[in-house]
Amino acid sequence: MASITGKKVSFEWKGPGAREVLLAADFTQWQLRAIPLVRQRTGSWKATVTLPPGRYQYRFLVDGVWCDDPECTQRAPNEFGGENCVKTVPAAAARKKSRPS
Repeated sequence: MASITGKKVSFEWKGPGAREVLLAADFTQWQLRAIPLVRQRTGSWKATVTLPPGRYQYRFLVDGVWCDDPECTQRAPNEFGGENCVKTVPAAAARKKSRPS
């Protein structure tokens, strides 16, 4: 049986004034295992995670305040009357097997 491999996916928050930025998502059980983003020299914050193909909902916690990803164009309603950001990780394209001539 083939194993499902993941794809590296980056999440970025552009906020040089932030003190702490966390990635909270359905794949982190939201706040339970939120992923800290690392401050970059440019002042933005970044985290890269490996995810299998699928559709994921997420938001950022910036200094304890829920924030949307302004770069994300896909949204889904959440149970609190707001919206979550959505990132879709596509399945890897199947490699074509070359056939002998």
